[in-house]
Amino acid sequence: MSDTPPLRLHSYESFGAVDGPGIRLVVFLQGCPLRCLFCHNPDTWATDGGREVTAAELVQRATRMKPYFGKDGGGVTFSGGEPLMQAAALLPAVKALREAGFHVAIDTSGAVDTPAARAVLDEADLILLDVKNPLPERFKEVTGLEISSTLNIFNHLKATQKPIWIRQVVAHGLNDTEAEKEATRRMIEGLNVQRIDRLPYHELGLHKYEALNIPYRGADLTPPSPEELKL
Repeated sequence: MSDTPPLRLHSYESFGAVDGPGIRLVVFLQGCPLRCLFCHNPDTWATDGGREVTAAELVQRATRMKPYFGKDGGGVTFSGGEPLMQAAALLPAVKALREAGFHVAIDTSGAVDTPAARAVLDEADLILLDVKNPLPERFKEVTGLEISSTLNIFNHLKATQKPIWIRQVVAHGLNDTEAEKEATRRMIEGLNVQRIDRLPYHELGLHKYEALNIPYRGADLTPPSPEELKL
């Protein structure tokens, strides 16, 4: 593991309870190609932020945490940012963790479609797949990118039948219309979906925009009702 390329680490969350089964070590990586208008982690956008971390350090930290993972097994989840931006360095880290006996999940929007990104998805045990907006024109408005790479990754995951947890932040003005709900159902059809979490929009990350002096594009968004969260 000593000769594997380092990853750019933003931060750790040592006792994550919502990013995969059991208690998780959540590894937030730097870099994201998206500029989602509702993003609550703008401090992860820069590819040169954070610090370097090796696969050996990740395995060591996960090993120290293993007694706390609990009866559901727990494991390690890579999030971000967009972890697939560092796919070439992430792949050996995922392999090292799985060889050490850890369950590994990848939290991704699918916005990066490269051979290395697909290899990471194939190696992982579980994919937490973020659905931004299923309509091509609205996807670009919400994220700043075209939807093509994301659709390619969705199709790859349909072909491999990798276990999937769907995650979607929902807000008025983001993806709450009946047309967007129907398009979301069509977009995830054929995936090996084991769980769907539609999460109400929140503004807990606003202070980060102020600290970074970045305009916040989601100022007009409002959270949905519990009934509107139903897909």
